[in-house]
Amino acid sequence: MTTRPFLITVLPGDGVGLEVTPEAVKILEVVARCSSRAFEFVEFPIGGVSVDLLGVSMTDECLEHCKKSDAVLLGALGDPKYNHLPPAELPERALLVLRKELNCYANLRPAYEFPGLTDASPLRPELLAGTDFVVVRELTGGLYYGEPRGIDNDRAFNTMVYTRPEIERVAHTAFQVARTRRNHVTSVDKANALEVSRLWRQVVNEVHASYSDVKLDHLFVDNCAMALVTRPNSFDVILTENTFGDILSDEAAVLTGSIGLLPSASIGGDVGLYEPVHGSAPDIAGQGIANPIATILSAALLLRHSANMLDEAQAVEEAVRAILAKGHATPDIMRDGCNAVNTTEMGTLIAEELERSLS
Repeated sequence: MTTRPFLITVLPGDGVGLEVTPEAVKILEVVARCSSRAFEFVEFPIGGVSVDLLGVSMTDECLEHCKKSDAVLLGALGDPKYNHLPPAELPERALLVLRKELNCYANLRPAYEFPGLTDASPLRPELLAGTDFVVVRELTGGLYYGEPRGIDNDRAFNTMVYTRPEIERVAHTAFQVARTRRNHVTSVDKANALEVSRLWRQVVNEVHASYSDVKLDHLFVDNCAMALVTRPNSFDVILTENTFGDILSDEAAVLTGSIGLLPSASIGGDVGLYEPVHGSAPDIAGQGIANPIATILSAALLLRHSANMLDEAQAVEEAVRAILAKGHATPDIMRDGCNAVNTTEMGTLIAEELERSLS
């Protein structure tokens, strides 16, 4: 019996997404060559590119293809030149729709110390040492999706809404992730000021009753933001709602040396969505200097969480670390003694290292 190929919808998006996404596909092609797994890649425009070509940030055809895929690999969305459009027509809105339609309610964003890059972090080496945590961000509720919303003359409003089932399911995800790591969840909220956060804390405590082997503590979001820069190595799994998670995970990305290094996985439904933490970076787009590592590591998460290719996922991550340890660097992580490479060269170096390890 012939097994059908593993179907990956590729959405390069805007700006540097168009440059870094092919490097992640290159890595997945190496995995396919070195294993018995066949991948099929189908590409669609999305975001500003889709607005220019097709008049909308995401076509119905693109969305439907994503829904029938095994996984979706996304580059990045957005460009200031579209800021004149209504909110519902902005390139970035396509991502919110995609997450909601795919039911990707849990976003996993790892942050860890990279070999040889300690001096690229804004933190002192002794503070960064041993940092290795995951932010589990609720992704389909909260301020970004709540109704009503709008602008009424000199008044603007958004609504933060969470239901018990929404909180329960992402809390279960966080505790399950912790069981594969160091069994410690820190739930982040603003329960001293927000009713939504008070429900969040109550429900997380209730879910925790089923995970007695996992330690749980709570932090207010402002305290967590401070702790990330004073004791980042004290965290294992950080669980939080959508807006807080958006901000904290970007802070975490910078701590490790560059936002161009860290990946993310959005899971929960039948189709996982994988993308770098960074944005489209229009200021450097087209120059061939964007760091592809975040997107390559997002492909590793795709292998782990959607393709169930755990060994290959680990091999990709180790190939990235090996190339960084050898001193190859794109401009965002350049330091004394490094070998400067561009986007394509970095992708090729990692692909060659991976192929050697898998052959």
